[in-house]
Amino acid sequence: MIHSNSLVFLIDDDASVRKGVSRLLRSAGYNSETFCSAADFLVRDQHTGPACVIVDVRMPGINGIDLQNVLIQRRREEQLVFITGHGDIPMCAQAMKAGAVDFLPKPFRDTELLQCVQRALARSADQRQCAIEKAAARRLLDLLTPREFEVMQHVVTGMLNKQIASELGIAEKTIKVHRGRVMKKLGIVSVAELVRLVETAQIAPATWGETKV
Repeated sequence: MIHSNSLVFLIDDDASVRKGVSRLLRSAGYNSETFCSAADFLVRDQHTGPACVIVDVRMPGINGIDLQNVLIQRRREEQLVFITGHGDIPMCAQAMKAGAVDFLPKPFRDTELLQCVQRALARSADQRQCAIEKAAARRLLDLLTPREFEVMQHVVTGMLNKQIASELGIAEKTIKVHRGRVMKKLGIVSVAELVRLVETAQIAPATWGETKV
């Protein structure tokens, strides 16, 4: 299934490759854009939907590996598929370790590339959904005061109210009040729900005494 907002980018300095791959992608039902250099691609605004970037490893200027590093540094979510006529094992290992979907030597089969594109777009869609859920969870947690946030961090570790009170140096009844406010603000009724929310927000349990930042 092709997501309606998905887009495939092709970056290759070889015009014949750009033409051939574009034709293949179009025949498979994918929307695509082509670029003759990574620099041209980076000038374009980031796509807001699932995105796959098919990129040649060796190009003038910014090469494919350099592009991957730039995207990582900018925390971009496009999924990369490398194609190359000059790849080697260390280069392939470097690209895959950094998160590439695949590394295809030229000439590659049409079915191979299309399978890679499908995997890349699926991964991109999953990551975007996780990012949306993470942002929503963090917006909820931002409703908490620094003290409520601190109490919440201890609650998710499984500590009892009296243990949290001892750790923070405040009365147990005060912990109960903060805990109740946390649950009400977040719209949840159980510690299990709270743990899931914190995990979705990707906030690690705090070390003792850590406060909201």
